[in-house]
Amino acid sequence: MASASLQFFAFILALFGVFGDITATLLPNWKVNADVGSNIITAITQMQGLWMDCTWYSTGMFSCTLKYSVLSLPIYIQAARTTMVLSCILSAFGICITTVGMKCTKLGGDTASKSHACFGGGICFVLAGIFGLVPTSWYTREIISNFLDQTIPESSKHEPGGAVYVGFISSGFLLIAGVIFCTSCFKKQPGAWICPPKQHRFSSTEQESNIGYNLKDYV
Repeated sequence: MASASLQFFAFILALFGVFGDITATLLPNWKVNADVGSNIITAITQMQGLWMDCTWYSTGMFSCTLKYSVLSLPIYIQAARTTMVLSCILSAFGICITTVGMKCTKLGGDTASKSHACFGGGICFVLAGIFGLVPTSWYTREIISNFLDQTIPESSKHEPGGAVYVGFISSGFLLIAGVIFCTSCFKKQPGAWICPPKQHRFSSTEQESNIGYNLKDYV
């Protein structure tokens, strides 16, 4: 019962991780640059994501441009696109597999089949968490290194946006869920202790009496 409750808790964490992973992949605010300028009325906020760049004006206008060219993008953005998509796919597979393998569901057949399915779903969650953690860490490193570079003008410097934090949290949820599923599926069952049968040893007097009894039968 405790293992089933733990798997259900891990499944809820995995759901939050999947939704957060998809949201972080689609959000345009991976890095943000707020340029207030001399007049607060003309303040703008520039946001850059994996798929589009958006600009928000203080007047309420909002405009976005898609990144159509893949080869013109920096290598860390190309890697982030690939790994985040893989993370979303693996986490979706993990949801489907663990639904079959969870102990609180009636799918998946016998206990051994459900355990293997649950373990496979946990591996998918762990890989999805790793694939989501790598691009967010790399992207954050590039933002910080550019921010600390003195040769880059202030107008070209950015700070980590909300999508990066969502990606970090979602990857953590997926990693925790994957570890719980992998460790809760198999239990080490102690082997049965087989005691050797006790051999009854007859004393010499008992053996002599038995022999005498047997000989009397034949007289």
